Amino acid sequence: MKGVLLVNLGSPDSTDPKDVKRYLGEFLMDERVIDFPYWFRSFLVKGIILNTRPKKSAAAYKKIWWEEGSPLIVLSERLQEKVQAKTDLPIALAMRYGNPSIKQGLQELHDKGVTDVLLVPLYPQFAMATTETILVLAEELRKEHFPNMTLTDLPPFYNKKEYISALSNSIKDYLSDKDYDHILFSYHGVPERHIRKSDVTKSHCKIDGSCCNTQSAAHNYCYRHQCFQTTKNVIAELGLDENKVTTTFQSRLGVDPWLQPYTDRTIIKKAEKDGIKKLAIVTPAFVSDCLETLEEIAMEGKEEFEEAGGEEFYTVPCLNDNEEWVDALAKWIHEFEKN
Repeated sequence: MKGVLLVNLGSPDSTDPKDVKRYLGEFLMDERVIDFPYWFRSFLVKGIILNTRPKKSAAAYKKIWWEEGSPLIVLSERLQEKVQAKTDLPIALAMRYGNPSIKQGLQELHDKGVTDVLLVPLYPQFAMATTETILVLAEELRKEHFPNMTLTDLPPFYNKKEYISALSNSIKDYLSDKDYDHILFSYHGVPERHIRKSDVTKSHCKIDGSCCNTQSAAHNYCYRHQCFQTTKNVIAELGLDENKVTTTFQSRLGVDPWLQPYTDRTIIKKAEKDGIKKLAIVTPAFVSDCLETLEEIAMEGKEEFEEAGGEEFYTVPCLNDNEEWVDALAKWIHEFEKN
């Protein structure tokens, strides 16, 4: 029997600093998120970050928390329900960090008699800190607890026409009645070393402005290439002026170089130096609105833009439970069902 496990990032159980600390500990101790030797990662996370960051992060979560709970969890549940309505296959939901766990999701499917699982990481682009960590953990859990299960993973869908159509139409619909000068495509940042570690050729990814545009097997696992390609796909789909579109990367930690240009600096530059008064921002690395989109972009980004002289700041919502996005997922699930 076949079934589907949708997997998103995750969220603390509440905005209580203790729950946030527990969540951050699980997240940041992942060797594919902070890819340092265990002793150093433990010192950094448990010795420094978890003693300072939970209260600040809890305050940020409080700004975006809904009555029903974490926006990411609530929106993921809505997506699950809508997709379930379009297929007879059991659809379970899990989070890489926090609850419900991937083990719980696999157990739910197992209890329903499922032996063949389509694993759907809810990330359009591949990255070792997102897609890869889901696939690795799911396989570890399968071997230990569900040896008779078969896992098939949905590849990154940044290039799939159904996804690009859903994303493009959501942007067009949201901005249809808004006057804007420029669009920023802001993707979540990762350290440059992650790009090189994911390079299956061990030589292609130089992050020099040209490698992402030169055909290579490395692109199948290159987050940077897939982000820029997502932007290009939407530009083509909507017929946007390339001169009025910029791709950036948000969030960074530590002193090592992360993917550039940085979103926060670009937001300020667009207002201060480029004279942009009306800025729209899209966040295509996420399919569900979360802390990074609702607080870091829609609140902090807006404040930075206005302080730098900007006037109008539009944050395009993620796909969330958008009907065309639901239809895209249902289509891919039906293809899995037929095979």
